Amino acid sequence: MRDRGWIIDVEEGNSMQVVISTGTPDLYARLDQGVLTLTMNRPAARNALTKEMLEALAKQLANAEADDSVKCIVLTGAGAGFCAGGDVKRMAQSDGAPMSAGAVDRSIQRQRRVQQATAGALFKIPKPTIAAINGPAAGAGLSLALACDFRIMSSQAILTTAFAKVGVAGDFGGTYFMTQLVGAAKARQLYFLSERVDAAEAVQLGLANWTCAHAEFEARVDALASSLAAGPVIALRYMKENLNRAMSGSVDDCLDMEATHHIHCYATADHREAARAFVEKRVPVFTGE
Repeated sequence: MRDRGWIIDVEEGNSMQVVISTGTPDLYARLDQGVLTLTMNRPAARNALTKEMLEALAKQLANAEADDSVKCIVLTGAGAGFCAGGDVKRMAQSDGAPMSAGAVDRSIQRQRRVQQATAGALFKIPKPTIAAINGPAAGAGLSLALACDFRIMSSQAILTTAFAKVGVAGDFGGTYFMTQLVGAAKARQLYFLSERVDAAEAVQLGLANWTCAHAEFEARVDALASSLAAGPVIALRYMKENLNRAMSGSVDDCLDMEATHHIHCYATADHREAARAFVEKRVPVFTGE
């Protein structure tokens, strides 16, 4: 094991895993074969969010966007849960003293920055993102999962907004992402009533892409992440931008952007390799060029 500043290399068999120092035990980070796995690590508190965890998550996502060795990002939780969202026990310990107008404004600005750097980054980063929902995802934890491109759930996992139960309106983009995924009426139902959604229903509603038996969960996540990491990164980057822009743009905007990105992809070595592999009936080997 050798320290290289912000990363530590760990050799395992014939592969190299890179364990990344996040600066806090609340978040683990590991890079393996192009897949960056970010693990929220407060299992005793159901991986409830902390200031340190969110700051580390924001930093790792910013680094990942700039690092060409990162091809795909997996967000998951340690232990039996994905993420319980805000730490309600800590909230209950607040003295409840009224905040000044200036303090409220500063708090709003901090919240905006951290939301953009975490949920916003997961949604916008030009690389595939996967929420590996190993257990309950609630509140802001659910919002972070919904910000990802894909969600795979263990059969033991459940989803719930939970915000109404603690008297807050919701954060980290959950209202936007859920409305896009399930429509306005169902999103209102799930927010106002804080209903629990199991894995099978989540797939039926479109909140999750897949579910599987808990014993198969890690293997399914690894297979999906490895497949995406081995894909044509330039085409996937443009594809994600097309899909994100389509959520708010006009049909003309979409047509023009697709044309630009499609022709760019034609000029890549990955496209030429994929075309040859198709004709030769073999699996293409992409290089990101």
